[in-house]
Amino acid sequence: MNILIIGGGNLGCAIAKGLKEAEPNYNITVTRRNPQKITYLKSLGIQISDSNTAFIGAANYVMLAVKPHQVVKVLEEIRPFIEHQLLISLVTGFSLQELKLHLGPQVYIARAMPNTAISQRESMTCISTANLSEQQKQAILTLFNKLGQSVFIEEHLMDAATVLGACGLAFALRYIRASMQGGIQIGFDSQTALKIAAQTVRGAAALILNQDSHPESEIDKVTTPQGCTIAGLNEMEHQGFSSALIKGILSSFHAIDGIQHKK
Repeated sequence: MNILIIGGGNLGCAIAKGLKEAEPNYNITVTRRNPQKITYLKSLGIQISDSNTAFIGAANYVMLAVKPHQVVKVLEEIRPFIEHQLLISLVTGFSLQELKLHLGPQVYIARAMPNTAISQRESMTCISTANLSEQQKQAILTLFNKLGQSVFIEEHLMDAATVLGACGLAFALRYIRASMQGGIQIGFDSQTALKIAAQTVRGAAALILNQDSHPESEIDKVTTPQGCTIAGLNEMEHQGFSSALIKGILSSFHAIDGIQHKK
C-alpha cells in the first residue's frame, strides 16, 4: 500500500504516524514546503518530500491535508498526475463538488474528517463520498478503522462532524485541564491530578463505547441521594456547564460558515 499525504502539518503527520504504527509495511510519504521541519518522521520509516507530485504515480491513496486557503493551488498542481488514485480530502469546508470542479468528474474522491488522536489510533473519523463503489468505500472504512473508529455520513453533515469530532477533541482536553486544576486545589500534585483526570475521561468514554450505553444511565449509577457527585453536577449546571459547551459547539460551527464565505 502506497500512501501520499500532501501537507505535513499536525494532522498530516498524525495520520502518517498512526498509519505507520498500524501497518509498518505501508509506504507512506508526507510532503511539506519545508521538509526539514518534519525530519523526525524519517526515524519512523516515513518518507518526506518537498514535492507534491513526485510520488503520486505510485500512490494508491492521496490524502490532502493542507489549509483551506492552499487547496485550489495544490489541486491545480496535482491535477495532471491524478488518474487511478483515490483522493481523500481532509480539508475543512471544501466540498466534494468543489473538488470535482478542480480535478474533473472522473477522479475518485472522498472527504474524511479525523482528529489528531489518529496518531494514537484513537480517532473518530467521519467520511463522505461521491462516485465510489461499495468496494472502494469499504476499503476507506477499513483504512481509517485501523486508526480508531469511523463512520459514513451525508456530506451536508461534514461541517458538523468537524466541530463535534475535531474541535471536540480540544473541548475534551480543556475539560481534562480544568479537572486537573480542580484536583490540584483539593490536594493533588499536578502530575497525579492530570493522570487521574485523563484516565477518568478515558474510562467514561469506554463505558459509552464498549457497552453502547447512554451518558445519563452511567451518571445515574454514581449519583447517590445527597451525595457528593450530585452536589458537584448541580453546581456545574448552575454555573452553565452544559450550556457553555453547547454554545461553544455552535460557535465553532458558525466559524466554519465564516471560513467558507471567505473562500
